Amino acid sequence: MKESMTTDQLLQGLKHYRRIARQDMLRAPETPWPDAFLKHAESRREVYVSLGTYAETHAPDDVISHALGLYETIPFSTGTPEHEHPDLKGRENALENFFLLVGLDPKTRRESRSRRPKLSVETGEAGTREAAAGS
Repeated sequence: MKESMTTDQLLQGLKHYRRIARQDMLRAPETPWPDAFLKHAESRREVYVSLGTYAETHAPDDVISHALGLYETIPFSTGTPEHEHPDLKGRENALENFFLLVGLDPKTRRESRSRRPKLSVETGEAGTREAAAGS
């Protein structure tokens, strides 16, 4: 991060992202996958609300550390069809938007991303490498 943001700047940015997610929720019926689009937008909005609540009682750097921790818990869903795993993809998208907002160093994000679990093919949730490979 280049310069620290103030808590007010952080909350204002999260409020803006919440508004965008809300707009996306309203236009979900117009999309090719309405249920998935709605779930994606809802998941993003939930992350922004959660980060905003956390930011109200923590310093901006602590909020960033918290967001990185959340990011590391999201299983990879990259490469799956667009309409599958919208909750995971929405959370991932929200946190990546947040990292852009705060100017997080790309190297830090990549390091955090490398610690994320694989998506279990059988259950659609986080699993070990063996479960993802079907062992």
